[in-house]
Amino acid sequence: MGTTASQLGKDLLSEYQELTFLTKQEILLAHKRFTELLSKEEKDLPNTRVSMERILSLPELKSNPFRERICHVFSTSAHQDGSLTFEDFLDLLSAFSDSATLEIKSHYAFRIFDFDDDGTLDCGDLEKLVNCLTGETDDTRLGPEEMRQLINNILEESDIDKDGTVNLSEFQHVISRSPDFVR
Repeated sequence: MGTTASQLGKDLLSEYQELTFLTKQEILLAHKRFTELLSKEEKDLPNTRVSMERILSLPELKSNPFRERICHVFSTSAHQDGSLTFEDFLDLLSAFSDSATLEIKSHYAFRIFDFDDDGTLDCGDLEKLVNCLTGETDDTRLGPEEMRQLINNILEESDIDKDGTVNLSEFQHVISRSPDFVR
């Protein structure tokens, strides 16, 4: 059984189109994928949340080193458990869509990299970021001296106000000089 516009309702579908960077087809496909993550009982309930564990089973997230942070950033759960509603799921897909603006993409990337959710990227966030990118095995992990040097280099390039952290506007400034980021 395919997902149809009637399952979402034409008004709701139009509203989602206006509020996201997604096309009608992309929204319908997202609805189908989200619904496939629900149990039979959950499919009949409004505003059902899908656990982070089930969201992480999606092939697109399975190998992403930031998968858990992505769920936490897009989750509106009061329990801060990384579970997603369909609207959270749409927000996630919209931010990562090709049509999303650089400002939107960089805003969410910053939030994903801000591991302690304090609004800045400090040495602890940068170390976790590097470990996510390089892998956290003994073979790939940077040594303490290499890590310190890399973080110092990142701050030297990015920390415009020299406060020892990277804020959102500094991050966006760096990103604006990196055309590969959008991809």
